[in-house]
Amino acid sequence: MVVMALDHVREFWSPTPVRPEEVSQASALLFFTRWITHFCAPTFVLLAGFSIFLYQQKHTDRSHVRKFLLTRGLWLIGLELIVINFLLQWGYQLLLLQVIWVIGWGMVLLAGVLWLPRWLLGLLALVLIAGHNALPPVQLATTSDALLALLHNGPTVIPLPGLPPLLAAYTLVPWVAVLVAGYCFGPWFLVPVAQRQRRLRLAGTGLLVLFGALRATNWYGDSVPWSVQARGLGYSVLSFLNVTKYPPSLLFLCLTLGVALLLLSAVEGSTGRISQALRTFGQVPFFYYLLHLALISVSAWVWTRLAFGTPVNFGFTAAKDWPAAYQPSLLRAYVVWLLVVVALYWPCRWYRNYKARHAHWWLSYL
Repeated sequence: MVVMALDHVREFWSPTPVRPEEVSQASALLFFTRWITHFCAPTFVLLAGFSIFLYQQKHTDRSHVRKFLLTRGLWLIGLELIVINFLLQWGYQLLLLQVIWVIGWGMVLLAGVLWLPRWLLGLLALVLIAGHNALPPVQLATTSDALLALLHNGPTVIPLPGLPPLLAAYTLVPWVAVLVAGYCFGPWFLVPVAQRQRRLRLAGTGLLVLFGALRATNWYGDSVPWSVQARGLGYSVLSFLNVTKYPPSLLFLCLTLGVALLLLSAVEGSTGRISQALRTFGQVPFFYYLLHLALISVSAWVWTRLAFGTPVNFGFTAAKDWPAAYQPSLLRAYVVWLLVVVALYWPCRWYRNYKARHAHWWLSYL
């Protein structure tokens, strides 16, 4: 969650005309500033699946669980479209569908299939994750094609009559499959810690081995093969690591989830002061998510208004229209990122304590 804020700060405070993933032009520091944040969304979605399983263990009434997943999922979808879109764009030029959207739909869809055996759900998730790259992108010719593009394509702009165009950055099939996989592996969190950590390590290692084998051969699993770079060995390594997030390729998920599982096995029992501080954010994840976007967005509006005489939303303004006085600065991005994270600690700690003292029904939705 802390790393996620770095990506959003970079987009508001230090965007670059060069895409960070463009290894033929971007610096190594710019590449890694973006690349490290790739681990955020897959981990969020997987942990959402874990959390749904654990929630189900506390509520044995399946109809109650279905109702909660349905209402919570629709709530997340609504917030993505109305609140998060406004914070990102300072308006509604697009209806941008991102990670909260897919988590919401994952909850809605899982509410409808909870009656299926867990092994069958796991098999379906595995087939969708592993086989997704074998499907060609949907060509937009009819309304039904547009609906299919929401399920499978990379970022796709879909015109909507009387509404802003819809941009599906996160398509549903691979991301929902990750959430369902997390739900299916939820029972790992009911076994003794040592046994769970061993399973997490084995699964994480297996995913990374699969990533290395497939990526080295450029045989399958990502639409963009890696290549030797004229800039040298270091940039060839960056090309090897530069896997596709939109939509998440098999290799993207093997790499990010493999590392996430290894980290989870290593840090679950951490009790140091830094771990306790970071756990504060994790205990109020959606509250943190909304608050960090609001803080980054508002502060960027104020900064650009003061610095350039008019507010500039760099993420939704063409580079040719950026102010002449603007210069990208990763140092600025990292300083603002640290300030944002520190500033968010106290409101997150307050809300965590408030949730611990109260049992209002609406607390489970924020």
